[in-house]
Amino acid sequence: MKIEILSVAASMALLCACQPATTKTTISGNLSDMGSDTLIVQSMPVNREGAPKRDTVVMQNGAFTLELDLDTIPAEVRIFPKPVIGQMARIDNINFVIYPNESLTVSGDIDKYTVEGSDFYAAYNEAIRGWQTYEDSLQSLSAQAQKMEREGVAADSIEAFYAPAEELMQKMLDTQLEYIRQHPDSDVALYIASRIGYRKVKEVFPLLSDKVKTGKLAPLYQMMDNALKREEARIEAKKNIVEGATAPDFTLKDIEGNDLTLSSLRGKYVVLDFWGSWCGWCIKGMPEMKKYYAKYGNRMEILGIDCRDTEEKWKEAVKKHELPWLHVRNAGDTNVSLLYAIEGYPTKIVIDPDGKITKVVLGEDPAFYEYIDKLFK
Repeated sequence: MKIEILSVAASMALLCACQPATTKTTISGNLSDMGSDTLIVQSMPVNREGAPKRDTVVMQNGAFTLELDLDTIPAEVRIFPKPVIGQMARIDNINFVIYPNESLTVSGDIDKYTVEGSDFYAAYNEAIRGWQTYEDSLQSLSAQAQKMEREGVAADSIEAFYAPAEELMQKMLDTQLEYIRQHPDSDVALYIASRIGYRKVKEVFPLLSDKVKTGKLAPLYQMMDNALKREEARIEAKKNIVEGATAPDFTLKDIEGNDLTLSSLRGKYVVLDFWGSWCGWCIKGMPEMKKYYAKYGNRMEILGIDCRDTEEKWKEAVKKHELPWLHVRNAGDTNVSLLYAIEGYPTKIVIDPDGKITKVVLGEDPAFYEYIDKLFK
């Protein structure tokens, strides 16, 4: 019996020795001047798929440690102070990317901080030294302009800061783009590209190598690649969304689940209203839209095209705001927002009885209502 127990114990020890060590994804650090001892830590997959996770951590003398629950996809992390009741919430934040099973440390404050603890950030911290002087100068100019604004300095005097700021921003951008050109095999180059923005990196993005496309940040690469392709398609589509052009036809599901085809509404004016329940300006404009629909509903139809909502939120919004016109949801094989080169919400597009575009209005703009009054006077 004693021999059997020893054998089992030996087997358990050998089994444990063969198992990989348990690793955790952790963030720790020491931060100052945050305005609150309680931090909000928001993490989201780098490809923006899935809901963001939100954690709260309390600092002790500026120090904190937090374990994140990540799966296999790297996450983008934002850290900001918990808003204090009665005070304006800060819009700036500490922002960085973390890989699963990695441990990073953050030090500094919300305006100037350093992230360390990985090969990625060793390379990233070296890269940003190339344009740090430009960034520091921009922050200094911004601080001076804000101080002048608080002191009531005339706006035209503050505008004097804009020209040097634009020059500094261009120099910083040129340096960042050159880094991407010189480091096509680097995940750091991809991450920098993601922070610059799609439109500014479209010339250098194709230079990134297969190593980056299939590396640890592959989900980020795929998201950016898809976004750039959508941007190219939107630019191409915009050539056709002009006054006098035939409105592209489409078929979407209405609120009852039936197919509704745009061309079936020929014979009267149609207003395509691209909106979403999440869009504050869209909702703000609904009372005026309802007023005009009551006034001209016998001569025009409004077709609300809900974008970026779940089906449930879409239907709830239509019911809550009592929107009496036709409704479809932009979901399915055809992306109607892309088809119509939509750049912002709300966007209203007026189509005449023959199916020709007569007006495009971006935003909740009085120009739309003025046009409708002129059209039906």
